[in-house]
Amino acid sequence: MSSSVFRRDLLRAGSGVALAALTTDFLGRPAHAADAPPAPPAPTPFDNSTVTQIARRLAAKPYSAPEQSLPKPLANLTFDQFRSIEFQPDQALWHNDNLAFDVEFFPRGFLYPQLIEMHEVVDGKSAPVPYSPDMFRYGDPMLRVTDNLGFAGLRLRYAINTPGVMEECAVFLGASYFRAVAKGQNYGLSARGFADGTGDPKGEEFALFRAFWLEKPQAGVDSVVIHALLDSPSVTGAFRFTIRPGETTIFDVQSTFFPRVKIEQSGIAALTGMFYFDTNDRTHVDDWRPAAHDSEALQIWTGSDQQLYRPLRNPLDLQFSAFSDISPRGFGLMQRRRSFHDFEDLALNYEKRPSLWIEPIGDWGAGFVDLVEIPTPNEVNDNIVSFWRPKEPMQAGHEYAYTYRMYWGWDEPFPTELARIGATRVGAVTDHKEARFFAIDFTGGPVANTAPDAKFHLIPQTSAGTIKNVVVEPNPNTNGWRTTFEFYPGDAKLAEMNVVLANDQGPVSEQWVYRWTP
Repeated sequence: MSSSVFRRDLLRAGSGVALAALTTDFLGRPAHAADAPPAPPAPTPFDNSTVTQIARRLAAKPYSAPEQSLPKPLANLTFDQFRSIEFQPDQALWHNDNLAFDVEFFPRGFLYPQLIEMHEVVDGKSAPVPYSPDMFRYGDPMLRVTDNLGFAGLRLRYAINTPGVMEECAVFLGASYFRAVAKGQNYGLSARGFADGTGDPKGEEFALFRAFWLEKPQAGVDSVVIHALLDSPSVTGAFRFTIRPGETTIFDVQSTFFPRVKIEQSGIAALTGMFYFDTNDRTHVDDWRPAAHDSEALQIWTGSDQQLYRPLRNPLDLQFSAFSDISPRGFGLMQRRRSFHDFEDLALNYEKRPSLWIEPIGDWGAGFVDLVEIPTPNEVNDNIVSFWRPKEPMQAGHEYAYTYRMYWGWDEPFPTELARIGATRVGAVTDHKEARFFAIDFTGGPVANTAPDAKFHLIPQTSAGTIKNVVVEPNPNTNGWRTTFEFYPGDAKLAEMNVVLANDQGPVSEQWVYRWTP
């Protein structure tokens, strides 16, 4: 992994860690980074209700911060210094137990000063994971201190690509961020336990996963269970992740939230990624590559069985879109373009980054799939956020449970029978400075390998401006069809467009939706 990629991953994973979280009085004792290692505590009973009970009790108490002071040598680590502190693989939890998984830990420092509690659960008993400075290698010996520092986060390892070769497949580090890959992939977008106020000019609150409980798996079992305690000034939460790495890496997520205050803009199953530019949006980008992004589109499968495809943009001004729905069937930030030539980047390999699809389990009721697009001048910053926002605010003193399945993989887990959007290209219209030319490719499903004289037409709509000069024609290079049109905004400052390809029987494609701004 190149230094630039690692730096970006660290910066985005830690974008909320300046916000404090509670002291560890939920364990019945305070945490002090400089204490000498105490005698190992006796294991305590643990079951699937333990973290929920802790979160419920914690929500009734005033918010306070976890320990985050560090000894002087570690108090102001640079990126390079932090990176030079490396966990030693032979110190991994379960390393010598002949299991499908082991766990490595991140040191505290740089963007991650908070002490994050780590516990191992064996046979229904929980005990803290002991810390030692000898768990790490130090590029600079001066960074090795003997204080009982504890950990900042964890990485889960599994032989995901080659039998017998342990590689990291998931990471929990910084605020409530986590990420994963499927077989053959590189890290890309991240997920978050909870989003609160994303895109709000008043500012966003970043909840923190402040404690983890790692269930030791049985020999021969290819899944592992991780519990996490979420905390912030506004909410506590209990999470249970069942993780199964593979061709598609699946997380089964059970979450329960306990608001301390009324939360107007709650974000469930939040996804965070980067979109810098692509063929639909590069007018303010001067770059030699064809594209650069973790994800190219927001995809939604609505409760009414509509399949929406919304290409992402890197706007000049912050954009907030809300897709109203009842009992959604799924949504995700998707990366469909899988050829090296789509990106031409030998170091960053955007074509190998995961799509992430959320499948709600049970009835989530009424709400919105929100999309926040934030301007970014480069590919370092995460500028795309999407999540489910319940229609009604979360109320203090109430409990809210959400269960869902996450698919980290190469595509959506439920292939559609409809034609799919293969590409969106946008450019100028000759002799009409204000107009924009759109070219949309449709592939697969009913349009695949059809005769050139097949009859398809486009059904376009726009909330403002005018769509003119629609052309629908076969595209033999993709074994699909291409449609082009011109958009004339007039005096409009914003337009919501949608188009669908149809034949005489009705729509045959996903619905392409797009927000145009000048």
